[in-house]
Amino acid sequence: MNQSKKVVATESTSKSRTTMARKRSSKATVIFFVLLSVIAFVAFVPVFASLPSLSSHDLHLQHQHHHHHRREKIDVWKFEIAEDMFWKDGKPFQIIGGDLHYFRVLPEYWEDRLLRAKALGLNTIQTYIPWNLHEPEPGKLVFEGIADLVSFLKLCQKLDLLVMLRPGPYICAEWDLGGFPAWLLAIEPDIRLRSSDPAYLKMVEGWWGVLLPKVAPLLYGSGGPIIMVQIENEFGSYGDDKAYLSQLVKLARENLGEDIILYTTDGGSRETLEKGTIQGDDVFSAVDFTTGDNPWPIFKLQKEFNSPGKSPPLSSEFYTGWLTHWGEKIERTDADFTAAALEKILSRNGSVVLYMAHGGTNFGFYNGANTGSDESDYKPDLTSYDYDAPITESGNVDNAKFKAIRRVVQKYSSVSLPSVPSNIKKTGYGSIQLQKTAFLFDLLDGIDSAHIVEAENPTAMEYLYQMFGFLLYVSEYASKTGGSKLVIPKVHDRAQVFISCSSNGGQVSYVGTIERWSNQAIGLPNAKCVSNTSLFILVENMGRVNYGPYMFDRKGILSSVYIDGRVLNRWKMISIPFHNLNEVPKFNSVIQVASEFPKVLVRKKLEHKSEDVLEGPSFYTGRFSIDKTSEVSDTYISLRGWGKGIAFVNEFNVGRYWLTSGPQCNLYIPAPILRHGENVLVIFELESANPELVVDSVDQPDFMCGSRKASVHQL
Repeated sequence: MNQSKKVVATESTSKSRTTMARKRSSKATVIFFVLLSVIAFVAFVPVFASLPSLSSHDLHLQHQHHHHHRREKIDVWKFEIAEDMFWKDGKPFQIIGGDLHYFRVLPEYWEDRLLRAKALGLNTIQTYIPWNLHEPEPGKLVFEGIADLVSFLKLCQKLDLLVMLRPGPYICAEWDLGGFPAWLLAIEPDIRLRSSDPAYLKMVEGWWGVLLPKVAPLLYGSGGPIIMVQIENEFGSYGDDKAYLSQLVKLARENLGEDIILYTTDGGSRETLEKGTIQGDDVFSAVDFTTGDNPWPIFKLQKEFNSPGKSPPLSSEFYTGWLTHWGEKIERTDADFTAAALEKILSRNGSVVLYMAHGGTNFGFYNGANTGSDESDYKPDLTSYDYDAPITESGNVDNAKFKAIRRVVQKYSSVSLPSVPSNIKKTGYGSIQLQKTAFLFDLLDGIDSAHIVEAENPTAMEYLYQMFGFLLYVSEYASKTGGSKLVIPKVHDRAQVFISCSSNGGQVSYVGTIERWSNQAIGLPNAKCVSNTSLFILVENMGRVNYGPYMFDRKGILSSVYIDGRVLNRWKMISIPFHNLNEVPKFNSVIQVASEFPKVLVRKKLEHKSEDVLEGPSFYTGRFSIDKTSEVSDTYISLRGWGKGIAFVNEFNVGRYWLTSGPQCNLYIPAPILRHGENVLVIFELESANPELVVDSVDQPDFMCGSRKASVHQL
């Protein structure tokens, strides 16, 4: 997606306004398993879900354009470009596609979502491939469960859906670090991402050398569903390194052969196309642009960057909605306006890919972030990636946008569209009573010293080979009678500051929070310690920047720490990573301890030195049952009354919540995560729990938190 194309308008007008800057901006591994074994039921063990059945759904996709004659030579299993048209098996073909990302949908729901896309009238699915999902550690490759790309592609084929594949290596996608694995940020000297830097290209060559041979048998010419493969992603909005793009083309051809159509996608301006395209007929140049713009002058410009006869009009990202950051109003776009813009393309035989057809969910810690004018203007994305797409986050299709788009597509389809499936059942399972089971600082005494990294200065998360979650920095300083001033010039992304001293029983006091986007000094009160005062700084990685010039986004404390103007040295760092979407469990005792539901004695009461009481980082656990005679259904958990944190259901990391910022109040819980009988909910709350320690299971989403309301925009 091109950040430079968003236009916002009120519901009462269809006039676009100027575009908004777009998002697509000791090396010891310290493992916090001692902590997790004590409160092990909170540690996320991934749900590598069983794959869906691969039953076919009979729908003839071939779209014959009646005003074109069939080509004299008919090539079976051939997809090509000629006469400024796409040709499939010797017949003109109009791509009516949509983005649907396998990594944002549980595998059990892949088939359901794809069938809903077919009912919308789509004949093609476009998907990114996030490198970090498949190689979370150097050399550790994951192609199972939600990362089972090959099974997803085969399912598309069985459902008669073609595929446009976007293997990056950079994908943007509102995904952590634009799909790059964060361990690239630990390489020294620093590598230059998205460039012809030999060190970076060596990493890409290794990754594509694994990935591309896996998908090569599924190319259309070999009898598979893949008709096109994208090179990079909107590179013209980022750089002008033709040597880099050419090297990617070379790698793609070496692994995929000469027949597959390679393509680039860039914003529909001369500047971005000049930077991001590859001259010649080896790579097709597609465009994207603001929904509502007149598409045909842009398609005319597109022709200048393709060889004669090789420029079928294609908008490879037609925006059906838009992303939302924490602290913003939920984005909504008008259904009729969107459908009318789509018709302007389809009515003249243009091809189009809806971004998104179905958005899905940023499970775990994989949400991305954007920046504004500088890297401190940090804007992390929601857990929900609903995107106001025609197929909602939970798969609902009974909405105005789905109906409006389907009506338009039906007009230009030569076949009847499949019937529209019913919405998936949602169930509210009622109130869930939770119990505080652990206070983070109570667990520090039990940590093996071998699992603590010591250094003179604070160390970034990536250098500890922790890529996600939280990092606790510990040091000490001498208190002053009038208190002290704490300054951390660069922290990514949010640091909660606590102090304590052994002379008063180790009582922990919260003193304030330093945020990347509003970095301010904090006053440290005189703790009246007999000896030095202990300083604890808990830093949360809230998602790496995925677009723009500030993508090299390491996490943790990235500068010196100053107390009263003097550098504070001698640090201990304790990793609190939790598990992420694609990681495998390290040891089985986690599950064993979880079954015992231990109650951790809370010894240290957290105090706050102001009127706002903050209970501090703690774990809460609750259980709810689903009767065996009832159907296990999708649900949402409402976190109203809670503050900020992460939630796990049956050891699956369902994502972040931040009710005090909004707008997302509820987290989507797909039925495959749930089970008959007992289900366990664990919350790691950073600030203040709901006073009644209650979470409600409800049957609908809610994006009205943080005193914000939804607003309808046009793109």
